[in-house]
Amino acid sequence: MAFDPSGAGARVLVASNRGPVSYTLGDGGPPGPDGLPPLTARRGGGGLVSGLSAIGPDADAVWVCAALGEGDREAVRRARGRYLDPADTGGQRVRMLDIAPETFTAAYNDIANSVLWFVHHMLYQTPLDPVFDDRFRDRWAAYERYNAAFADALAQEAAEGAFVLVQDYHLVLVPGMLRELRPDLRIGHFSHTPWAPPDYFRLLPDDVAAQVLRGILGGNRAAFLTRRWADAFAECCERVLGATVRRVPEQETDGAAEPDAEVQGAEAVREAIREAVRGSAAAAAAAGGRLIVEFEGRTTRIGVHGLGADAEFLRQRSRQPDVDERLAALRAQIGAGRKTIVRVDRTELSKNIVRGLLAFRRLLEQHPQWHGRVVHIAFAYPSRQDLAVYREYTEEVRRVAEEINATFGTPDWEPVALHVKDDFARSLAAYRLADVALVNPIRDGMNLVAKEVPVVSEAGCALVLSREAGACAELGEDALVVNPYDVEATARALHEALVMPEGERAERNRRLATAATALPPRDWFLAQLRALDAG
Repeated sequence: MAFDPSGAGARVLVASNRGPVSYTLGDGGPPGPDGLPPLTARRGGGGLVSGLSAIGPDADAVWVCAALGEGDREAVRRARGRYLDPADTGGQRVRMLDIAPETFTAAYNDIANSVLWFVHHMLYQTPLDPVFDDRFRDRWAAYERYNAAFADALAQEAAEGAFVLVQDYHLVLVPGMLRELRPDLRIGHFSHTPWAPPDYFRLLPDDVAAQVLRGILGGNRAAFLTRRWADAFAECCERVLGATVRRVPEQETDGAAEPDAEVQGAEAVREAIREAVRGSAAAAAAAGGRLIVEFEGRTTRIGVHGLGADAEFLRQRSRQPDVDERLAALRAQIGAGRKTIVRVDRTELSKNIVRGLLAFRRLLEQHPQWHGRVVHIAFAYPSRQDLAVYREYTEEVRRVAEEINATFGTPDWEPVALHVKDDFARSLAAYRLADVALVNPIRDGMNLVAKEVPVVSEAGCALVLSREAGACAELGEDALVVNPYDVEATARALHEALVMPEGERAERNRRLATAATALPPRDWFLAQLRALDAG
């Protein structure tokens, strides 16, 4: 379907690999009224969902995402290539793309998660990996097709002069592809991961590294969670592409005050965004930033929007009856009078769960006074188990936890309470009772757990935080900051956190919660739209 310039189209569009709803096919239940197998829809949350809700129906927003499994594909078939049932999406218009399964698997597993994720999190064991051979080239071609499918759909759906927000490392080629199809659009890309420094980024084949950067620079704007990641991207543009990077002082306007000629017809879009962000001081503040990349006659402005915790949602949700039930169960498991060290992660390689367990073991070795007096509640929810390296890592987490319990445990004390079944209510319960939160990733774009625990904690918790987490830029002053590779230093920080006076812990927690909620999801999303509008 080609773009019809006379049609209405969407004025705000979001593109992401995962959409706001997912489907599962009925497991042998009776067919529905139409005679088809039942489909169960499950809605998600997050900044994109709350942001689209905030701008309201007048923005004519559309969310473009991919079908991730057979349930999603069946939902697309029933939608006949158009929007999903609004009863499933909370009234949002969602166009889900049924991309060929072999293309999706190659793009998602073999490139996005096994190459780009590894590069930006600096996870390769370089004596052996990566190997960029003919198999890689086949997968990269699939990644190109996957991105092209999104670009085509966005081009079809967008009104003239519309605003498009493209999300994350799955879709880095989309801004450039979409620019070729629809030069009238205002396009932004947001990276939720870290960005690799130039020397590591150049592990990628030269042409692929350049293609990734050119893709993002096809947008009017590229945004990141911290200034550190934004600077790394700009340095890659300088070193790999030879682009010009300008750092304009805040008092200079860099020409952003006047709208570009190509978007003079987008005033209706601007008014919808202005109405949504009116009164949002945090969104206005976050829209600033004067890092500019110039390449091949185009200018791309670089921004920083540090996604924060949703305090209202977390405080309300964490006091629901199902959370109270799980809190009681955790307290019974831990035992009366014991302190808690809490971590909540998916078993991604970057989360550094094994070294966290080793640091806890070292704490018990160095400080026997904690025997029987502290429990490490470790939630390690399996992630990406279709990849062998993740399955192996999950098993190593189990092995180390069991070894600690076998070495130090007693009949009435289990040092590590390891939970591997995903349960959000139980995670919130652990947040409430945490004396110490351990967040020690090797590298992380932000890490919202570090921001969520102080918001929910009942008595106030001490935060042991990796300096390689993006959240450290905002929370480091009141956290106990550690080198994530240094098990000895992490063990010392855990001990310091456990003996921290209650008054100091409560005061630090108060400041952490304030910093953690400075840019909640709704304002984070609106800040990106406001900045895209500004230039």
